Amino acid sequence: MSRKIELLAPGGDIEAIKAAIVAGANAIYCGLDILNARNRASNLSIDELNAAIRLAHESNCEVFLTLNVVILEHEVPSLVKVLNQVVNSGIDGIIVQDLGVFNIVKKYFPTLSIHASTQMTTHNEGQIKFLNKIGASRVNLSRELNLTEIKDLTELAHQHDMKTEVFVHGALCVAFSGQCYSSSVSVGNSGNRGRCSQACRDEYVTTPTGNKYPLNLKDNSAYFDLPELVKAQVDSLKVEGRIKGAHYVYTVVDTWRKQINSFVDEGKLIGDDSNLHKVFNRSFTNSFLTGDLSKDMFIESPRDYSAQHAIESQGATTEEEIQDVRQDLYKDKNVLGATLADKIKKLSIEKLDLKISFTARSGEPLIVTAITNGESYIVHSSVNLAPAVESSVTTKTLTARFKSFQNGSYNLAPLDFSQFNEQLILPFREIITMKEQLGFLLNGSVRVLPHAEVPKLPQNSKVNVIPKLSLLISDESDINLMDSTHADVYFKLPESFKEGSTQYSDLLLANPHLIPWFPAVLIGKDYLEAIKILEVVKPPRIVSNNTGVAYKAFEMDIEWLAGPFLNTTNSHALITLKEELNCAGAFISNEINRNQMRNIKRPENFKLLYSIYHPILMMTSRQCFFQQTVGCNKPAIDASCMLTCKKATTVTNMKGISFAIDKQKGGYPSIYNHEQFLNLDVVRDLSDLFDGFLIDLTDIGSGSKEKLDKPVLIHEFEKFLSNLDQSKVTLDHMVAISTNAQYQQGL
Repeated sequence: MSRKIELLAPGGDIEAIKAAIVAGANAIYCGLDILNARNRASNLSIDELNAAIRLAHESNCEVFLTLNVVILEHEVPSLVKVLNQVVNSGIDGIIVQDLGVFNIVKKYFPTLSIHASTQMTTHNEGQIKFLNKIGASRVNLSRELNLTEIKDLTELAHQHDMKTEVFVHGALCVAFSGQCYSSSVSVGNSGNRGRCSQACRDEYVTTPTGNKYPLNLKDNSAYFDLPELVKAQVDSLKVEGRIKGAHYVYTVVDTWRKQINSFVDEGKLIGDDSNLHKVFNRSFTNSFLTGDLSKDMFIESPRDYSAQHAIESQGATTEEEIQDVRQDLYKDKNVLGATLADKIKKLSIEKLDLKISFTARSGEPLIVTAITNGESYIVHSSVNLAPAVESSVTTKTLTARFKSFQNGSYNLAPLDFSQFNEQLILPFREIITMKEQLGFLLNGSVRVLPHAEVPKLPQNSKVNVIPKLSLLISDESDINLMDSTHADVYFKLPESFKEGSTQYSDLLLANPHLIPWFPAVLIGKDYLEAIKILEVVKPPRIVSNNTGVAYKAFEMDIEWLAGPFLNTTNSHALITLKEELNCAGAFISNEINRNQMRNIKRPENFKLLYSIYHPILMMTSRQCFFQQTVGCNKPAIDASCMLTCKKATTVTNMKGISFAIDKQKGGYPSIYNHEQFLNLDVVRDLSDLFDGFLIDLTDIGSGSKEKLDKPVLIHEFEKFLSNLDQSKVTLDHMVAISTNAQYQQGL
């Protein structure tokens, strides 16, 4: 076969990057010590990144930089600084989550290739079209997708000249990426900022099914699914593991490299995956790819399973046999480690030595010669040197101009002026041009770009009217709440729809004042059914937490607002939504605090909104949270589960805190915090920033929460918004178990 299949490897530090290179990776993703979603990895300095790029390129391996976190307003200058540092580095792409970064790169750093991070949870065709419009050249597809879904989205991506990347090996999150807030809620460390505390790996009070680790998934391995991935035309196979060491990276990448080579060259798979079991793993599953979402995807320990696998596979039962197996595994690991050490010992990250000499003779061009890494580069002035009448070209002038070659890539030796004659003149512009020409040659014959300046955005005009209240409901019985309020009423649509059903279209047509609220995740036929609702109802306005639905609304010229689960945290994200999709307004993320949101600037004719009362979503999964908690008679999730199941239970952590596990009929299983979010402080702090505040009156995620009198609750919120001097005691009393910790701690 002629089509190249990229093997993409993790590079948490320089040693892991070296390991990936010698193991045969086609590309490596790595992060700097800021703005990337693996804060627990060692990460790189800018000098180490430059060295990594050089080492990788010498082996025909590409390097991608992770900038895959949401960006705060005050961090935009730091982001721009990083982009200016890497735009001339030879980096082959940047991996991005934040919509604002797309806007900045597209406008000011257009030579950089943008890859959409897995944190964007890309899972439907509208999202592919949206990402293509905002400038993505590649998309990392949601890891929950099956092979058929991957194939369909890859075909569409290729039609739009985009590549697809699929996660094939390593740790699995149980939650949809970018939609997990458990760490943010519980300990203030957001997964959208690379600080996930991995609540899904925690021990919980033993559930009725006997599980202490009810959320803990096995690791992913698609090792034997390679033919199907190739058939699906996937461009890149991604190995997870930036917080794992060089030994792990080498073993996994080397094993996958041999598998790919065997299949591409001979059409055969290697049946032995034993080396994958010799490094850290939690046993393996490929069930997301196959769509077989059963209890077998879970494992009752988050710790390394490699020794247990060896014991079980060799049938060891006695203490002596078990000890022998452990010793053999230890020896095998040492052999793999020694092999790696031998292969990388000649790879150096030291800066390259650079010697620059100048030759200047009257009547001849000025010649600048640079020698580095065994290569010579020569540039000439376009005019000849002439005897100087007054000022002349001096060694001091040339030193001032060329000393910048002492940088992250080169150790510049003292400039050599031994062939330089004084008292000669050359137009100053010629010297500048020669420096640029030499930089071009040393940069792999790629033009060195000047530093870009991103203009400061104008300040907001304050909102001078009382912010409007809006309500979110999900039950038809709550529609009558519209009769007692002037608030906008949003109707929360589920994540799954019965194919061909007109239930929700009929509901919205019969109640034209209801504003459809679309969820964050809509996969396959459920996305298509959601689009049918738009096409049939043609509502004047919607709220969408999914960019795929938003893209369709944009195509249909339907006014739309960006929901809170689009994780909007900065002004440039708003600009992307406004300029690319004609968005009319956006909910600001509930993860950020007062200081982080107060300087967000809105585009012209753009509304800012914020949810002040809602159940706190911790995570949503395509897997079933009930299999490992209260149990289920079905061996695996089937097509009817989404539409019919409406179970609810709790899971309790070792601190004694219980979290509601709830499922809207037609929704994905979700876990909610034991407290409700109630933030009245933001109304007093920032009422001049926001046009409206939302209260969520759905019963989803309520757990054991006492059911409140909704008309009374609406009335109290309206009173508070209309008179900020009004005491909030009544609301605090009504919503007794509440918190606004996210607003206090921020990101």
